[in-house]
Amino acid sequence: MMRTFLATTTLVTTLAATAHADMARYELDTEHTAIYFTVDHIGYAKTLGIFTELNGSFMYDADTQELGDVAVTINAGSVNTFNEARDGHVRNADFLHVSDHPEITFVASGGTPGDSTSGTVTGDLTILGVTQPVTLDVKLNKAAAYPFGHKREVLGLSMAATIQRSDFGMSYAVDNGLVGNDVSINIETEAMKME
Repeated sequence: MMRTFLATTTLVTTLAATAHADMARYELDTEHTAIYFTVDHIGYAKTLGIFTELNGSFMYDADTQELGDVAVTINAGSVNTFNEARDGHVRNADFLHVSDHPEITFVASGGTPGDSTSGTVTGDLTILGVTQPVTLDVKLNKAAAYPFGHKREVLGLSMAATIQRSDFGMSYAVDNGLVGNDVSINIETEAMKME
């Protein structure tokens, strides 16, 4: 009985190690990645913002759709809303308070496939030093060797989520309705398989 148990344990451990060994590391190509958001402005229209400095990586097995070790870091001070005065306001203590909280991070340990090209990733998003769970809807647009340059395998991904900024302590102008509480987040990225 003990021998069977040990053999089974060894087999499970070996299979798990083999499965993990098949996972490859992918890095976000920062030249082909956009993280942007929209938020309501007094009910008239949505204001667009984009973060221009970031890095990120994850582990992924294309055959099993296993995902792991997702980590993305955004330079909060790189926010650009296409208006210099507004950018200064978004960077101050009313919103991102970048002098005290220079980074926004997202960390996840795995994901849930929906079908061969879609799924969700739930992880911890940290803004202003406050961490909340957030679920990203993920779509795989394309997986293929890049046609020129590095010619590595590339995953083209589109991701989206909506958060309430007040959950992170960013409550400026929520009660009076000048700035919306719901923030729609979109990510478009090309992630390169690393050797």
